[in-house]
Amino acid sequence: MVMDHAGAQSSLTKLAISATLHCLTGCAIGEVLGMVIGTALGWSNLATIALAVALAFVFGYALTIRPVLKSGLPLRAAIGVAFAADTVSIAVMEIVDNGVMLAVPGAMEAGLGSWVFWASLAFALAVAFVITVPVNRWLISRGKGHAVVHQYHSGDHEGHHQH
Repeated sequence: MVMDHAGAQSSLTKLAISATLHCLTGCAIGEVLGMVIGTALGWSNLATIALAVALAFVFGYALTIRPVLKSGLPLRAAIGVAFAADTVSIAVMEIVDNGVMLAVPGAMEAGLGSWVFWASLAFALAVAFVITVPVNRWLISRGKGHAVVHQYHSGDHEGHHQH
């Protein structure tokens, strides 16, 4: 019995890590793109972060929507699945990531050619990953977050209907 519980816990943790890596991919693409654009254009910290967060959500959702569409779900339903699956995860990752970037002295002011900018961004994303894994684990354990999209990755969506 203990072995079954331990196995389930390990499986849950692995799924949470996988979900967080998925989230990190979309967030990192949007975050890096937003930071690069905002920094290159000399935007304020607030404008740069707003763009980075918006792009992180766009890319995060897009990375979920694509495979859900391939499973045969219509676009409107796929968007709903992505919102249900990823919103909390992306929000936590973005809050932590941008909080770290703001907390690292000189990170937001460093230019794109500066190692301080890139090291700070990599560090911020790593911290965000570590903080977001337990959040995703908790969500998945309650049938929320990435658990919502997992059924579409496995092709087990027969009998589900649109709302």
